[in-house]
Amino acid sequence: MKVAIVTDDGDYVSQHFGRAKYYKIYTIENGAITETELRQRGTGHHAPNAQHHSHTEEIEREGHGYTADAMDKHRSMAAEIADCKALIAGGMGRGAYESFTSAGLEVIMTKYNWTEEAITAYLENKIENLVDQRTH
Repeated sequence: MKVAIVTDDGDYVSQHFGRAKYYKIYTIENGAITETELRQRGTGHHAPNAQHHSHTEEIEREGHGYTADAMDKHRSMAAEIADCKALIAGGMGRGAYESFTSAGLEVIMTKYNWTEEAITAYLENKIENLVDQRTH
């Protein structure tokens, strides 16, 4: 199984999913990490050729993360980690969260700052999902 954690540097869990530069992918076999990969995100704020408009404008029109453009981006983001069972982040928008869960990912919002702490807590089944506090 694989688990993705959003990060800017491979060490820290990104607190804002949409602004993270990478996914740190952990391959887990028999409860142990067998491989890690730092996978550059091809979508989102840091994607090549990314065009970003005002969140305020979006909220007034359709709600942040729920525009047709945002939903298309979320589908692309989910496709980038389609080989993963779970996605861990510090926080994300509600539209993104709903898109990822609809794509079949277990989405966890965590308080952990270090990727190693987060994956260890996940493997030990001790990670608390703070989805209600960390989605907006």
